[in-house]
This record gives sequence, C-alpha cells and structure tokens, in this order.
Amino acid sequence: MSKNRPRILVVDDRAENRYVLCRLLCQAGFDCTEIGTGAEALAMARTLPDLVILDVRLPDLSGYEVCRQIKQDPHTSQISILQISASFVSSEDRAHALEAGADGYLTHPIEPMVLVATVRALLRLRTAEGVARKSAEQWQSTFDALSEGLALVDGEGRLVRWNGAFEEICGAGIDGELNAVFGDDAFALLERILGSSEALRHSGPERFQFEYSIQQRTVQLCVNQVDSKNPESGKVLVLSDITDRKLAEYAVRTAEKIAATGKLAHAIAHEINNPLEALTNLLYLAGSCNSADAMKELLSHANTEVERIARITRQTLSFQRDTRHPVVLDVGELVCEVVTLYQRTAAARRVRVLCDCRPTLAIRGFPGQLRQIFSNLIRNAAEAAPQGTEVVVRVRSIWRHGREGTRVTIHDRGTGIPRDVRRQIFDPFFTTKELKGSGLGLWVSRNLVMDHHGTIRFRTSTREGASGTTFEVFLPVGGMAANSFQSDAA
Repeated sequence: MSKNRPRILVVDDRAENRYVLCRLLCQAGFDCTEIGTGAEALAMARTLPDLVILDVRLPDLSGYEVCRQIKQDPHTSQISILQISASFVSSEDRAHALEAGADGYLTHPIEPMVLVATVRALLRLRTAEGVARKSAEQWQSTFDALSEGLALVDGEGRLVRWNGAFEEICGAGIDGELNAVFGDDAFALLERILGSSEALRHSGPERFQFEYSIQQRTVQLCVNQVDSKNPESGKVLVLSDITDRKLAEYAVRTAEKIAATGKLAHAIAHEINNPLEALTNLLYLAGSCNSADAMKELLSHANTEVERIARITRQTLSFQRDTRHPVVLDVGELVCEVVTLYQRTAAARRVRVLCDCRPTLAIRGFPGQLRQIFSNLIRNAAEAAPQGTEVVVRVRSIWRHGREGTRVTIHDRGTGIPRDVRRQIFDPFFTTKELKGSGLGLWVSRNLVMDHHGTIRFRTSTREGASGTTFEVFLPVGGMAANSFQSDAA
C-alpha cells in the first residue's frame, strides 16, 4: 500500500455496494478498506483514515450515530466523513447527517464522476484544514512564547484573546490572578489592573505608548490598531515589564548627571572666585574704615556678593536635585541661568555665549532634567566654537504640529558635524571627543526631551565659510501632564 495514496474507509452493510465503491475509488488512485458494521467502523477510525464513506443504514448502529461518535472523539474528529444512503434521500435526512457532523451527503444512485469529485473535494478541504490548523498551532505557540504580554480587543472593547505573559504581568498586579474570560469588558479590566483605561480610548493608525506602575514595577502598554483603515477592527495591546530598563536608564542618567556636574566645576570656580575676591576686599576695607556710612555701604556691597555666591551654589545644586513631579516653569529663565554658568569659561577661550530670550508660555517639566539638557548642548557648542566667535542661544514661543510650546536653539560657528557620523550622534557611548567624552550626553538629552514629550533635532554644515551646527529643542506646553508620548526626535 502506497503511503502517498489517500486511505479511505468504506462502511456499508451491503457487500455489492462496498465492492462498487471501492473499485471506483481504487481506479481513481485511492486505497480502500471495506467495513460492514458501525462497531467495526468506530474501531477502524482509530487508525485515522483520510476519509470515511459511511452508509446511513447499518446492521448495528445508525450511520448518524457512528458519525457523531467519530466527530466527538478528539482523536478522530479531524477525519472527513461522506455519508451515503439509498433510503434516506429527503432534505431532512441530508440536514440530519450534516448536523451530526458529516462533511458531505450523497444518495444512490451515485454517479462515479460525482463520487470521485466529492471525495477529492473533501480531501482537499481536509488538507487545507490541516495546514490552517498547523499554522494556528504555530501561531499560538509563538503567541504564548513571547515575553511581552499580548491581548486582542475587538471593536466593541471586549477581550478576545491574551497570552500567558499578559496574564502573568497583569495577574501580579491583582494578587496573582487575572480572573479574565473571553468577552470581558477590556475597559473594566484595564481599570482594575492599571487604574486607567485611557489607552483604549485612543484611535487612529498611530502607535500609542503608556507607562503605569504596578506594585513597585513599571509596565509599558503599547496600543496598535488591528486595521489602520478600519477603526472598528479592534486593538492589539502589548504589555511589557520595563522595570529593569527604567532602572538601568536611571543609573546611566544619574552617572551622566554627575559627570555633567563635574564638568561644571571649572565654570563654577571662575564664577565664585570673582565674588569671593570682591568680598575679601570689601571686608578688608570695611575693617579699616573709620566712617560708619562708608562701612555700611561696603557691607551692603559685600552682602550683594554673598547673595551672588549663594545663587551660583543653588544653581549648581539644582543639577543634582530635582522634583519628583513635574512643575510649572519658565524655560527662558532656566536657559538664562545655564548660559550664565558657562559665559565665563567660554570667555576664557575667547568665545562669547549670548542669550536672546523672549517671553514664552510656562510649561510643565522637571527643572533639573531641563538644566542637564541645555547644559550639555551649550557646553558642546562652546567647545566646538572657534576662538573669536559667538554661541547664540535663542528662546522663542512657537506652534508646531498643532501644539504650542517653547523652542530653544543653540547655534555655533564650528566646523560642523561630519556627514558620516550624523546618524550616530544620538547613539549611546558614541563620541567624537575620544577620551574626553562619555558618549552619553546627547543620548541622555534626547531621552529627557522625549520624557517631556518634546523633540530634539539638529542641522549642520561643514561647508567652508558657512560651517556650523544648530541644535533645536521643542517643549510643548503642559506636555508632562499626559501619560502617553510620541517623539520625532532626529
């Protein structure tokens, strides 16, 4: 018997019918086995033939009952069944057979061409179902093997499917049990797990990202439309535990912040040295002064210098301390403070740092993080600028992509950024300063800008006589008030 030929089990109580059917099918290229009773048919079905041709009238069991038992057994349910009959020929009989699980129904007399064509059609259907079933099993295995939690929500907001990782991540936030079933309200589920169902309320082809806290862990929820052209197609939810990533990013940012503060030491030393020298001289003059009015004036000047030192100290400490929640702040004022810290060290290299600041609307953000961003960019510009040139920092209020916010540009007349490194400029640990740079400044700055829901980009030229680089930071008004963000950082 050829393994490549489909195997057919012919079940009929009449030997002459079995003979005719088997002969026709063997001539058509099939291997046939004859059976005369329902009990034998059930036993032979365990060998998994490709198709069973089953007569309705059998001596022991009804063909309907044999069909029902084969289809209800998980081991044999995939076998195709073609029921035949010479007595049960009405539409009701045909419907009864199909309701019992039969895949086809023919009545005697059966045309040979119709029989063979029906058998081949049922075998093709069985093959297609097998391929689809195998693909579904492979897809399900892949779906369950992913470490990210995945869930499918239909167009009416009902939970359709989810994998083990989704259940594990969500279950940890509600005493270890997800307690979700097919058709549950996804909005209510997210409210119960994450405390917010805002993610499901967004629509459109864009991919939205949200961050939530679950029992001292941070999870990221990404929401994607199943069909970007059909808002009713449902959504795919991707839930990731990013606690370790956030901790690692925090550690890197902290290290870079410490490094940035260290680089400020030279500038601060220059800034504090002048008022200290003036303070020393004023106190000396006050000690040797015989006039009370003159002494009072000298002490007043000394107090001014002390306040200047205190202000510089507070600015320096702000690089290491920050608020836990975003606050309303004036970007222009903050930028001017950073410019002041770098003006003296830049002047030592014969580079002027100018600040052109116009009134802007207040934004919500973290002042320490923003100082770190502008400190990195202004310091880089001052180091890249040739002697005798200027670094110009401009602060303006603008509209961009339907959002109102503040734009800060830092422009230098340096040699520009070479074309071959422009794509890597925001990559972590990439630096053109060799041992002098950590390669983290711009990477950290971009991440901090993105955390403020803003954008950072640059334009540069290496053309002789017109070289230079301009970095631009855009910070939207009230951006930190939302949970989601999209970034078009260059």
